[in-house]
Amino acid sequence: MPIDSSVTYAIGDLQGCYQSLVTLIDKIEAITPNARFIFVGDLVNRGSQSLQTLRLIRSLGERAQAILGNHDLHLLAAAHGIRKLHRGDTLDEILDAPDREELLDWLRHRPLALFQQNHLFIHAGVLPQWSAAKTMALAQEVADTLQSPRWVDFLREMYGNQPLHWDDALKGNERLRCIVNALTRLRFCTEDGTMELAAKESTGISLPGYMPWFDAPQRQTEDVTVVFGHWSTLGLVLRPNLIGLDTGCVWGGKLTAVRLADRMVVQVSCPQAQRPG
Repeated sequence: MPIDSSVTYAIGDLQGCYQSLVTLIDKIEAITPNARFIFVGDLVNRGSQSLQTLRLIRSLGERAQAILGNHDLHLLAAAHGIRKLHRGDTLDEILDAPDREELLDWLRHRPLALFQQNHLFIHAGVLPQWSAAKTMALAQEVADTLQSPRWVDFLREMYGNQPLHWDDALKGNERLRCIVNALTRLRFCTEDGTMELAAKESTGISLPGYMPWFDAPQRQTEDVTVVFGHWSTLGLVLRPNLIGLDTGCVWGGKLTAVRLADRMVVQVSCPQAQRPG
């Protein structure tokens, strides 16, 4: 579905914050009737209404596009017994839902990246040596695997931090794992694209040579606008070629949307009551 940037809003990490999403959509539609939405991943988990959130986004049909984040992949892995649920997970209601299989099938058919009207949408980051075209091609490799008969086998091999550095010669699960880690987990890397996958600070990092992925010199995606989420301690980022949208809704921050045509920001406050007590 090609986007019309005058009516399209990119929306940050939802993480199951259904009530805030409903409020945000109502607020947007009062400004832009029949608006369209692009969700930058982490649709579910940690918030208290992941099931309702997933159902709502799916029900929007062609009005909404969504990409996969690390929490969404975690749901797919947990649903097949590959990953145990963590203490703070809120995925049981999806796993126990009567429409579980329909929702999970819809989710695994979401892409890991979108590129429309010179905007590149990803969940976390891109390595500095990847152009927008290369990012889309690599994301498609993962999407093809997730939509193939061997997708569950791949989920079993998806987790792990190695390799930390991209090489075009990578093959098989190591290649796919490196792509997934960059697109759904990356915050910091070195100038040559070596990833650091543990730190969650806002911008400072104690490891010499590491920097936010978007500050890497000669980043090959500087010629497009990259739209991303994943980094709640960073907050809203609006640069000429960068839009960061994770403003910590599930942690009591805000849920943020940005209209692509003019960078108009629409936000709603997100009480921590959306998290389970």
